[in-house]
Amino acid sequence: MPRKMFVIFGASNILWMVFTVSQAFKIETFPENRIVAQIGDVVSLTCRTTGCEPPSFSWRTHLDSPLNGQVRNEGSNSTLTMDPVGFRNEYSYLCTAICGSEKREKGIQVEIYSFPKDPEIHLSGPLEVGKPVTVTCLVPDVYPFDRLEMNLLKGNHLLQNKDFVEPMERKSLETKSLEVTFTPTNEDIGKALVCQAKLHIDEIDFKPKERETTKKLQVYISPKNTVISVNPSTRLQEGGSVTMTCSSEGLPAPQILWSKKLDNGNLQLLSGNSTLTLIAMRTEDSGIYVCEGVNQVGKNGKEVELIVQAFPRDPEIEMSGLPVNGNPVTVSCRVPNVYPSDRLEIELLKGESIIGNKNFLENIDKKYLETESLDMTFIPTTEDTGTVLVCLAKLHIDEMEFEPKQRQSTQTLYVNVAPRDTTILVSPSSILEEGSSVNMTCSSNGLPAPKILWSRQLNNGHLQPLSENSTLTLTSTKMEDSGVYVCEGINQAGIDRKEVELIIQVAPKDIQLTAFPSESVKEGDTVIISCTCGNVPKTWIILKKKAETGDTVLQSRDGAYTIHKVQLEDAGVYECESKNEVGLQLRSLTLDVKGRGNYQDYFSPELLVLYCSSSLIIPAIGMIIYFARRANMKGSYSLVEAQKSKV
Repeated sequence: MPRKMFVIFGASNILWMVFTVSQAFKIETFPENRIVAQIGDVVSLTCRTTGCEPPSFSWRTHLDSPLNGQVRNEGSNSTLTMDPVGFRNEYSYLCTAICGSEKREKGIQVEIYSFPKDPEIHLSGPLEVGKPVTVTCLVPDVYPFDRLEMNLLKGNHLLQNKDFVEPMERKSLETKSLEVTFTPTNEDIGKALVCQAKLHIDEIDFKPKERETTKKLQVYISPKNTVISVNPSTRLQEGGSVTMTCSSEGLPAPQILWSKKLDNGNLQLLSGNSTLTLIAMRTEDSGIYVCEGVNQVGKNGKEVELIVQAFPRDPEIEMSGLPVNGNPVTVSCRVPNVYPSDRLEIELLKGESIIGNKNFLENIDKKYLETESLDMTFIPTTEDTGTVLVCLAKLHIDEMEFEPKQRQSTQTLYVNVAPRDTTILVSPSSILEEGSSVNMTCSSNGLPAPKILWSRQLNNGHLQPLSENSTLTLTSTKMEDSGVYVCEGINQAGIDRKEVELIIQVAPKDIQLTAFPSESVKEGDTVIISCTCGNVPKTWIILKKKAETGDTVLQSRDGAYTIHKVQLEDAGVYECESKNEVGLQLRSLTLDVKGRGNYQDYFSPELLVLYCSSSLIIPAIGMIIYFARRANMKGSYSLVEAQKSKV
């Protein structure tokens, strides 16, 4: 836009120069006195002179505020451009032109406004017949709002008009609104809401002075008058079928949802069709079924209770555990899903004898399926084996047209006897020599006959299973086979166990007899004579001191004998005898005790003299032998040779 303006005003300058050569000095502005501009637009103010070429131009505001624009002078034209125009430009601008000694001035008033968008219509919620709703008409970013007028219409009917005449405290863009609350009716269907906004700025031809937004009314009717029809009846027999049809009124037409109410109150969705059909019904299908009509503004529900009558199957006999001879047991006779339970009677018989009877009259107010039971406790004996338990349920309703009115269940008693009298027979013995074989046979009494399980007890107390045969055979036994063996008799009624300890004996071996600190000690020292044997289990260890007058058995502890301040008489032969039931082994050592006089310090004076003497004597002897040999060679008499000849 500035470029176009430059071309136009440039051409105008040429024309004015032609026509004003001989004219008087004058000034004029474009626009002439006043301009109204939309905030954000580009605004140019032009000052033009005639009768002077070229004049001197200047611009200022009447309050001497900043121009907030760019000035461009070309010949007899001066242009002030504001890009973009805003609140800072809303002043009266004065153009001054000077030609020689002459001065001309003219002013232009700049006014701004903001009216950039059409109004917006907002609803507080969906339009539902009979429920109040608030309509809000918004005019965003308007200035000056004190000249704004708003109208809200429903169809051709004016709902409300509003003028915003309150004074503006500051220059700013404002969002103004008009709110109306009304209650939709059926007659509002198809109508439209119209929000009109007018900005009254006189004497200025600008577009738009008026903006308008239309919103078509979408009126809803919440679901109502929900109805359920059931065919053939809400009371059914097990295995039967039922069809339930649901309808509901509303706008738009409600969607139909079928659900079943669970015990915790939650709904389990079943179908989105208006018709729900259930076939081959069971007692678990009894309960409350819910139909809901649902659309955008609400829902409406209806419930129906289906009862699948009511005496569907035979009683159930349950026992708290296996019948074991002498142990109390509780028998429970359960009648499931019965209705009405206040007319139920249960009898429990053992053989021909009635051991329990119960009526449920306290359930008269219960209107749903119940599972009722009769519990009785008795002590079975072996004589009860083969006896029949009978649970008899009677529903006393003569007027009800279904059968049976009496049901029963039976169960034959089999009384168990827990394992007992468990015994173990070991052949040939529980104490064996290594390499031998052994048979361990286990038996246990009970009903039913107990199962035999052989295990070995580990060091941590746990059991290591070995065999499920009654006889456990170990061949070529080793010392590691020693330990505790466990036999368990097991049946449904319990467990009985017996233990036997197997000992595998080995002749003593790997004997070690030692003297600490040494087998040669000094008088007064302490010496420990220790004897150990690698056998497991342990052997008997006997320490002796040998003597011609007879052996002396020493009082050892764990095979060790300690001699404090050993004496010369403690020297001699010591013997260790290791034995068990299988054999024995001997070891001996000789303890040497030196008297204190036999030990002298290596560097005593006497030893030093002895060392020194020996260092002189040995070389002297060598020299004598050397010279004697030389003399013999020269004819000298040799005592050594003389001796040799005699020999």
